[in-house]
Amino acid sequence: MARVLVVEDDQFVRSALIRHLTEASHTVRSVGTALEALREVAHLGFDVVILDLGLPDLDGAEALKMLRGITQVPVIIATARDDEAEIVRLLNDGADDYLVKPFSVEHLSARMAAVLRRAGAGGGGAGAEADRAIRAGGLVIDPLRRQAELDGRPLDLTRREFDLLAFLAQRPGVVVPRRELLAEVWQQSYGDDQTIDVHLSWLRRKLGETAANPRYLHTLRGVGVKLEPPRDCSRESSRE
Repeated sequence: MARVLVVEDDQFVRSALIRHLTEASHTVRSVGTALEALREVAHLGFDVVILDLGLPDLDGAEALKMLRGITQVPVIIATARDDEAEIVRLLNDGADDYLVKPFSVEHLSARMAAVLRRAGAGGGGAGAEADRAIRAGGLVIDPLRRQAELDGRPLDLTRREFDLLAFLAQRPGVVVPRRELLAEVWQQSYGDDQTIDVHLSWLRRKLGETAANPRYLHTLRGVGVKLEPPRDCSRESSRE
């Protein structure tokens, strides 16, 4: 069972979502404006937010940025807009998933379950393996606290950037196909490589590297991506 906030101004759609989510044993609150959503999130704890973009007081894209300023709760965009460039921008701005209306209740349930699994909400039992920090050269990643640092410096990562970095760091030196990244990090069986490229680009900036001069993130064109610590870090680790 999850605590869900539905942000939707269309009363018919809103009622349908509330009914479906309640029948699935979730605890649901709903609002019709962006400002109400911000107020709810600021005062109450939620496991996931379902956010429409066409809100009467503020565009949902702006609402997403404001939400990310106060919380890291997973956000699923649910809207009729299907422009690919906008989808990529919203995912890069912090959305965890994107659904284009109309969609089935089964589709929404599957996307919600995937987002909640990644966030660890309602699933319980992360276990000792998740508690253990992942180390790769100067990178230290704590999956439980969702924190990462490089050479002792905290990294300010979005949720998706953290998921991507942690997934690659758990497989140091292993080339991960893009299809696997989409399936495991984005929970999608298909998608656009541009989504991965955008997140890799942002990650590289925060790691102080570029695609032309990589330190940790290496792209093998036509094959996939791998995370491998720099050789100087490997030598230092072996001397410790």
